[in-house]
Amino acid sequence: MLNNKVAIVYGAGRIGSAVAKAFVAAGAQVHLVNRTQAKLTAVAEEIQTAGGEVHTAVLDALDPAAVRDHADRVAAQAGRIDICFNLISHGDVQGTPLIDMDVEDFLRPIDSISRSTFLTSQATARHMAAQGSGVILIFGGGGEPLRDYSMGGTLVAFEAQETMRRQLACELGPEGVRVITIVTSGIPEAGAPDSVEAADVPGFVDLSMIGKAATVDDVCKVAVFVASDQARMMTAATVNISGGAVID
Repeated sequence: MLNNKVAIVYGAGRIGSAVAKAFVAAGAQVHLVNRTQAKLTAVAEEIQTAGGEVHTAVLDALDPAAVRDHADRVAAQAGRIDICFNLISHGDVQGTPLIDMDVEDFLRPIDSISRSTFLTSQATARHMAAQGSGVILIFGGGGEPLRDYSMGGTLVAFEAQETMRRQLACELGPEGVRVITIVTSGIPEAGAPDSVEAADVPGFVDLSMIGKAATVDDVCKVAVFVASDQARMMTAATVNISGGAVID
């Protein structure tokens, strides 16, 4: 589904590494970046063992010059950029009520999510617009606050990200570039934020209308489809795989 596509995946955590593997399996040339080398090495070895290939680079997705220069290098080497997917972690603090939270902890995910989404989208979209095609995938989405659980600044950040998605879609649509958010209510396999114990996070299955929580594999399958030409008419939209936990 992704033959001859060139993808940059930002973040080699549980979801980012799985998406990179899925993109490779679907035929894409994948460039996976992460802040540290260790995860990149592990993912690259797994992909190579499976008979695939991935290009890796150590990169801070919050550094404007680093993000821009890397995208320029990928475009120069590969001749194009077709897919951008930002999946870095954001150091968000959850489980603490806003009235008890330090302002730095509240603002951290807002800055990280807004900044990294802006920088990665901007750096890759410039090349996509020039070639007349491409897709920017965003992970997160909005949703209502949970009554019995404090999300800190995370939902505020997701709402800002969604506004950015709409604006990017409007601006880039005439250039042939699509912008789509994949929405879940959380992925159990991806684990809880470092700030809380897993037992304190509301049950993902309990939040779902269908008694199931999305898996990393679900995210990968949807990402491959949405990034492919089969989804060429999809933009300015959310793809909701929350099992009804997030109601559109």
